[in-house]
Amino acid sequence: MGLNLPFADLELLFFIYSCNFWLVYLTNTLILEQEFLQIIQKNQGIIHKVSNIYCDTDDDRRDLFQEIVAQLWKSYPNFRKESKVSTWMYRVALNTAITSFKKSKRRPDHNHLTYENFQIEDEKYDTETEENIKLLHKAIKQLSGIEKSIVLLFLENKKYEEIAEITGITQNYVRVKMNRIKKKLKKLMGTEE
Repeated sequence: MGLNLPFADLELLFFIYSCNFWLVYLTNTLILEQEFLQIIQKNQGIIHKVSNIYCDTDDDRRDLFQEIVAQLWKSYPNFRKESKVSTWMYRVALNTAITSFKKSKRRPDHNHLTYENFQIEDEKYDTETEENIKLLHKAIKQLSGIEKSIVLLFLENKKYEEIAEITGITQNYVRVKMNRIKKKLKKLMGTEE
């Protein structure tokens, strides 16, 4: 015994089915969005670290932060959770930063005035450690995109295996690259032995 519904009833059934489909779709999207926002909120330090290492000005850091979040959102539905959330976030953030870094190299350099340009030093309050950290940050800024990525992850106490997974290069190449980077940083900092 088949359904013998008038045309209007079929339209009603189709309408109900469509509404149900969209309700499920919107509910799933809201759940996905809430999960994503929780992940970003919990791990936003990763994005800040990458933004700080690749950008010199606050405006550039904010722009890169937003671009990284946009790229994370774009790739979130495809995140299969086979790796750690932090690994996925570092990979997306670093790839976004490197791409942005390459684009900025093609643009003419605009000399930004920063707060530091106008600071007047009252007293010498910096300790030797603070000066060394400033020197290290200045040297890191001179590294290439992938070198900055490796150093950032190394300074985050990531193991070579995880650095390799995040950057997409072999573990052995990470070790070789890290040794070269250490020598390069010593030379840039003027502490070469």
